[in-house]
Amino acid sequence: MAENVVIVKNLHKFFKLPKEQANGLKQAMVNKLKGIRGYEKQHVLRGISFEIKKGDFFGIVGRNGSGKSTLLKLLAQIYSPNSGSVEVHGSLTPFIELGVGFNPELTGRENVFLNGSLLGFSHKDMERMYDDIVSFAELEHFMDQKLKNYSSGMQVRLAFSIAIRADTDILILDEVLAVGDEAFQKKCSSFFSQIKKDKSKTVILVTHSMGDVKRYCNKALLLEKGKIVAIGNPTEVADDYSKQFIDESVATTIKRKNRYGTGEVIYENMKHHITPELFTLDFDIVNKTDKRANGITMGFDFCVNGDIVVGNDTRFLQEYKKGLSLGPKKKKHITVEFPNNLGNQPFSLNTNITTDLGINVTDHMNPALEFNSTNIQYANAWKVLSFPDISVKDK
Repeated sequence: MAENVVIVKNLHKFFKLPKEQANGLKQAMVNKLKGIRGYEKQHVLRGISFEIKKGDFFGIVGRNGSGKSTLLKLLAQIYSPNSGSVEVHGSLTPFIELGVGFNPELTGRENVFLNGSLLGFSHKDMERMYDDIVSFAELEHFMDQKLKNYSSGMQVRLAFSIAIRADTDILILDEVLAVGDEAFQKKCSSFFSQIKKDKSKTVILVTHSMGDVKRYCNKALLLEKGKIVAIGNPTEVADDYSKQFIDESVATTIKRKNRYGTGEVIYENMKHHITPELFTLDFDIVNKTDKRANGITMGFDFCVNGDIVVGNDTRFLQEYKKGLSLGPKKKKHITVEFPNNLGNQPFSLNTNITTDLGINVTDHMNPALEFNSTNIQYANAWKVLSFPDISVKDK
């Protein structure tokens, strides 16, 4: 049985926020006599407990302000708890704050050696790894420029490329796959898949991408207002997170057991066709609102007995990584074709649509379809993706 490498018990954290300024000694005395404090407590984490085992790929999800970043800083011992305890057994590399360990006045090359030394590498170690670091970060032509001239995405790519070289037991990552182009995201995906396969490290991943949680994590927790509201199976936790974005005032017709979302952008007229070579999915996506919908992404997960075996979504396609845009009361007809390497057994297909590049879940179906396939191995690739525009009248 795997040992626990992170143990969190009844963890509380609050911050003191300035509330009222005392201009001078007299005002300070008056405030004290009146019982007026100069600060208020902001409770960020409220008595949370969980354990992470060696080799886990552990996801932490929640809305902005739920306490995720504070929790990571407590795990990395950047913050100290007000009460409760955090035990970490093993060496740890945090990748939390952009630019920590970097000097903006130094070049990219100089920062590689500086950051490497902070991680415990010798100069010879960094010389040996330098070319691989730069190649992974895709910054070959920028290493002699000062870091202050880098974009935030370039800085994150460089920092991440250095961090994954660290010979530590635990890796803490915050929104790594939110930056970089398709090639960089594929490199990160390959790195995560290898870790998941050989369990060489324990990874703690904070992300707003529920696809990443389902794809990589073997366990996850959901934070809401500083408390754990769900923990365990990553697919169930990811679905619980997505359900937080349901707007009860719209599209109540799609809120049934296997379907939820805000209803602002939805699937309609979904059909599928299977040949020995291809799995084809045809459908319309429809903007039901009076406003333009931006950053539309679509995800597709093929499942056996409810477990995801292969999937993909449009944000991993270079031409659609910024999402689609759909005008008010408009729709697009879409055809998606996957290589039919699914295996000869019953399958189900989960589908989702989000806007603002994954922030708002507008239509999630679990499952959308159930079917049988006729081949022998899995694949994780698009073959054809077609997005013709169709203009429709207001319904």
